[in-house]
Amino acid sequence: MSVLAVYSIKGGVGKTAAAVNLAYLAAQEGAKTLLCDLDPQGAASFYFRMRPHSKYSAKKLLKGGSHLENGIRATDYNGLDMLPADFSYRNLDIVLDEQKKSSQRLGKVLQPLHKEYGCIVLDCPPNLTLLSENIFFAADIILVPMVPTTLSLLSLKQLYTFLDELGSGREKVRVFFSMVERRKKMHQQMMQAMGGKQGVLAALIPHCADIERMGLYWQPVMAELPSSMAAQAYRALWQELTGGDTA
Repeated sequence: MSVLAVYSIKGGVGKTAAAVNLAYLAAQEGAKTLLCDLDPQGAASFYFRMRPHSKYSAKKLLKGGSHLENGIRATDYNGLDMLPADFSYRNLDIVLDEQKKSSQRLGKVLQPLHKEYGCIVLDCPPNLTLLSENIFFAADIILVPMVPTTLSLLSLKQLYTFLDELGSGREKVRVFFSMVERRKKMHQQMMQAMGGKQGVLAALIPHCADIERMGLYWQPVMAELPSSMAAQAYRALWQELTGGDTA
């Protein structure tokens, strides 16, 4: 798994928390890891207390090479680097539309980074746009957090429809249940109905205060509270994604 895109059409489903904690785990397991915050809101960048360089922009991201590499910064954790988001990313679709073979541009600018990084994690904005197409082409795995509700199921169906229209990508999708509240009957029913289906993972992330407090202590829950229920859940998710090869 070289490129893991954590993606959802819906916002507020625990996407960024998953991207941050899985990137941390990848680095802890020995793979030099790059976390790319592609969301102009910059939530992943906030968790690591990072801002982009003053001259960095969406155009420089898509130029690639040294333009992109100069934007990468080291985090406080061994083996984990980050490409912080820039507010200009809100115009990424416009910049992409000006590129040749625009649906594959992101994959091309990321390709040289594989020489240095064993894992690249993309924290993706919640939308279906030209940037989304780029993400789907670039990713080896499209990891979709899904709150077990009917609206989240509708969003997942929309994603599959979009991928089918592109002609590829459905096989890359892995779904996990996020922000799960077992006391809610709808959550239980939805997980039971979808459990065991192709691409649906068994690991789930609970709705808990430890994850919400990431914004207070500015680091992954895996680093702040490694023995917590939330940390155990992310570890189980990572093990399932990697085929159980991690400790």
